[in-house]
Amino acid sequence: MEEKDKKEEMNPEETAEDTAGENVPETSEEETEPDTAEEAQTSDEDVPESGNEPENGGQSEKKGFFKKKEKKDKKDEQIAELTDKLKRQLAEFENFRNRTEREKTQMYAVGARDVIEKILPVVDNFERGLKSIPEEEKDGAVASGMDKIYKQLVAVLTDLGVTPIETVGQEFDPQLHNAVMHVEDEETGENMIVEEFQKGYKYKDAVLRHSMVKVAN
Repeated sequence: MEEKDKKEEMNPEETAEDTAGENVPETSEEETEPDTAEEAQTSDEDVPESGNEPENGGQSEKKGFFKKKEKKDKKDEQIAELTDKLKRQLAEFENFRNRTEREKTQMYAVGARDVIEKILPVVDNFERGLKSIPEEEKDGAVASGMDKIYKQLVAVLTDLGVTPIETVGQEFDPQLHNAVMHVEDEETGENMIVEEFQKGYKYKDAVLRHSMVKVAN
């Protein structure tokens, strides 16, 4: 009985703590640790890293910038390529035009040369005919008509660029003259032309026909 009375006399707060300790189940440290680890993991996954977002954004912006620059470079390359092709075509056309002009000039020169060479014998015959007219008949109608035709023919040839080659009193030039006779003449200088047998002509800078001459030694 005395023991019962002692228990009753104990502090009611202490008895409440004992009963609470008996009723609450003990939780081990192993059970609580995984929960906190999972919570930490989920919190880490939910919270975005502040340092990664600007870097990714900067990289995407750089990629976009480089893509635009690449497109611009391709366009510039295409423009440069087309410009180069155009310049080449213009240069080829200019060369073709110049070549065509030269060919036309050469063809004209060759054609004119052939025609003039065929006219020269006619001029020679006029000169021989005029020389064969006696002095008393030179004032006649026939001689006057021949002389007029001859002068007109020479004027036409001169307009075309045909000029006679100078001979008598000039030094012999194998590029212009054809020596068919040599003569000893002390009064005349060496290698000088003393007589002309047939007149030579030049068409512009080219020799149409060499002069046939007599040269003093």
